[in-house]
Amino acid sequence: MATIRPMTHAEQNLLVDWAAREGWNPGLNDAELFWNLDPQGYLAIELDQKMIGGGAIIKHNDQFGFMGLFIVDVPYRGKKLGTELWYARRDHLLSRLKPNGTIGLDAVDAMIPFYAKGGFESFTRHRRFQWTADSPPASPTSSDEVVDLNTIPFDDLLALDAQCFPGSRASFLDAWIHQPDACALGIMRDGICQGFGVLRRCLVGYKIAPLFARTPDDAELLFNNLLSRAQNEPTTIDMPDNNPYTRQLVDRYRLAEVFGCVRMYLGPVPDLKNEMIYGITTLEVG
Repeated sequence: MATIRPMTHAEQNLLVDWAAREGWNPGLNDAELFWNLDPQGYLAIELDQKMIGGGAIIKHNDQFGFMGLFIVDVPYRGKKLGTELWYARRDHLLSRLKPNGTIGLDAVDAMIPFYAKGGFESFTRHRRFQWTADSPPASPTSSDEVVDLNTIPFDDLLALDAQCFPGSRASFLDAWIHQPDACALGIMRDGICQGFGVLRRCLVGYKIAPLFARTPDDAELLFNNLLSRAQNEPTTIDMPDNNPYTRQLVDRYRLAEVFGCVRMYLGPVPDLKNEMIYGITTLEVG
């Protein structure tokens, strides 16, 4: 009989290893950053004293949580064990939120009907695009406005982030922008943070995540400058369909779509400045 229980740190590291095996290409620091975000935010399913599956149930704040990193080890698939784990995760995360709280997740197309039965509704599609050495090269526009993110007051950064993510995530954001093997850039104009983005090294190449900007021009300025630091290695970004301006970057840099999923919510849809979101932070923990 399977047992569902909290996951240890070592098991969470194993789960991220499984994600790499599945081709999700995690960042080099993802396991530690995800764990520190919410050490109580992981459940494992165990059979014969062995973890056979797990997933994240991250509580970002009292009103918003996120389900991701949902993997059952290959030999145990198709036995309804994943279904049992998923509902346990959903219910446990709901119990950690206040009434009328919201849970988000990103669903591959085949799983949308399953998540819909569990109460989730589709919101927008997220498409992963990749830049390669065959794409037009990045030629960073010289601008004194593009600065190291450390030079922008953190409160100003948080104020912009709160328009693009449901609630404050100060500790996580601070760790995310200061992680090793990453470049974090922002734009400051008229005393206001106009946008920021982070380029982080992954098992293969880089990811730009997040990329938030108040205008399409500032989004491209940041994208170009981040991309120029990717050393001509494959670089991906997860873009939401409900920001029509993302298409300009896709077309201009001839980015290739390599993956797609759908953001779904259980509970009220967060009130965000969707036109400022050019790249989400993660598919795994929100």
